[in-house]
Amino acid sequence: MSHVLVSADSGVTVITLSRADKFNSFVRQMALDFQQALDEAAADASVRCVLITGSGKAFSAGQDLIEATDPEGIPLTRIVSEHYNPVIRKIRQMPKPVIAAVNGVAAGAGANIALACDIVIAAESASFIQAFSKIGLIPDSGGTYTLPRLVGMQRASALMMTGDKIMAREAYAMGMVYKVYPDEVFAEEAMRLATHMATMPTYGLALTKQALNKTFSHSLNEQLALEDHLQTLAGNSDDYREGTKAFLQKRKPLFKGS
Repeated sequence: MSHVLVSADSGVTVITLSRADKFNSFVRQMALDFQQALDEAAADASVRCVLITGSGKAFSAGQDLIEATDPEGIPLTRIVSEHYNPVIRKIRQMPKPVIAAVNGVAAGAGANIALACDIVIAAESASFIQAFSKIGLIPDSGGTYTLPRLVGMQRASALMMTGDKIMAREAYAMGMVYKVYPDEVFAEEAMRLATHMATMPTYGLALTKQALNKTFSHSLNEQLALEDHLQTLAGNSDDYREGTKAFLQKRKPLFKGS
């Protein structure tokens, strides 16, 4: 049975990490199934937003350590290079918005998968833990890239070295998450946001994502040139034509993502 559940509704693909009895910790097949779900969402033109969440009390506790320490299993280096690095690349290269709906604990690779998404929202009871230092590892899954850019070098260093648990409201105050919702309405609010994003001009959002992916490696002049190029592409899109026409006609636009 797959531990990655996929459903679709109103242009939104919901990917649920579903190994609740193990706090949605990853084993190899689960990671590969997750990658496949991301690939299928990227390739499907009817999918206009991806929502990633977890079942039960966790978003994901990261890597299943029983698998990672199995002397007959695959080595740690392959777990990182074959399980997690592809997931992060697929999220960042996804040509549509990806929302992490952090419903519970997000630890280790689970936390960093969430932070790689375009929009991160959290339930009030959710928590984030850079758990790697507790077992003598370094943060992976893009954590050393993403977290300092979100909260600054000093806080990122402290969170990674101490392994402190950060509750959702504190994570919000640090800039790690976009919004926090009460637990009882979290699932509804997550789907409301995803459905709204699916109605947006997703071609322009994909171009925005391309620009954001380059912002920390480019000089100002390089980023201005990239904006020039991407704005030209956006200005030639059907969504731009529809958006401006709807604005002038004072009606709601009907974007198609092209």
